[in-house]
Amino acid sequence: MPVPTIDLRSPTAASEIARAGETVGFFQIVGHGVDPRVIDQAWRAARAFFDLPLVERMTAAQRHPDDAYGYLPMEQEALERSLGAGSGLADLKQTFNVGPRATAAVDLALPVAPWAFGDTPWPPTLPELEPAMRAYFDEMDALAGRLLALIATSLSLPSDFFEPFIDRAPGALRALDYPDLAGRVPEPGQLRAGPHTDYGTLTMLRQDDAPGGLEVLDPTTDRWTPVPATPDAFVVNLGDLLQRWTNDRWRSTLHRVVVPPADAGPSRRQSMAFFHNANVDARIEVIHTCVADGASPRHEPVIAGPHLMSKFHRATDM
Repeated sequence: MPVPTIDLRSPTAASEIARAGETVGFFQIVGHGVDPRVIDQAWRAARAFFDLPLVERMTAAQRHPDDAYGYLPMEQEALERSLGAGSGLADLKQTFNVGPRATAAVDLALPVAPWAFGDTPWPPTLPELEPAMRAYFDEMDALAGRLLALIATSLSLPSDFFEPFIDRAPGALRALDYPDLAGRVPEPGQLRAGPHTDYGTLTMLRQDDAPGGLEVLDPTTDRWTPVPATPDAFVVNLGDLLQRWTNDRWRSTLHRVVVPPADAGPSRRQSMAFFHNANVDARIEVIHTCVADGASPRHEPVIAGPHLMSKFHRATDM
């Protein structure tokens, strides 16, 4: 099950995305138009953060177990638990999570909104981190909107179909560091990130080419397929909400990040993932073009914010 690479400048991009969404749930994009300087500055700032002494990283730690944003040290999350099953072994990674800025259009009285638009703590010793990550966040949010316009077109919908559902959406940017294990032997079954699906609409990932990387489960063979690091590309995968929206026509595919082989040599790995979501009060109902005549939708409607929060708490309730 290869993960295709799609050039967004191509006139066939929408149909290629549709084919990938229906068969793999993953694809890589080039020709995306994201400023490479913004990417490089965010990447370097994230690496500088993870290179800080632990005591300085902890100045930006999540302040409460319910918080979504800030620094999360090693083995403080088990993504497999978000599925409601699995071993629950802690993931061998550390993260720094950046939340959205609330605007006048965001109603913080809505359920889940104060959590989804909570503050992001920043380390005082690294002042360049916030502007670099904010600039990258904005680029990714705009890219998600462009991708959803193509997706709408591929579903025989107006290109602006998704806009009323995402105009106040709480995206999240996650910088990830998978340290070199330096001779440490993980517990049996322990991974850098356990098998999981993503919770929202789309995820866009920037990854490097270090050992022990991203793998996708092929549902037809039950085998894991590595996703190569393609220069200047973003890996895009569909989230649970988009699968619900499309009545399971498109896939939210299981994926994981594996531990490198013991003889792999230096294996520190870095990535940056942007998780795009729908508005916290968006009612996600199966799209009519995804239901055959005379058939019933496979999913009941859900409200996006509570759906997102429930998944998050399963993964972080350590």
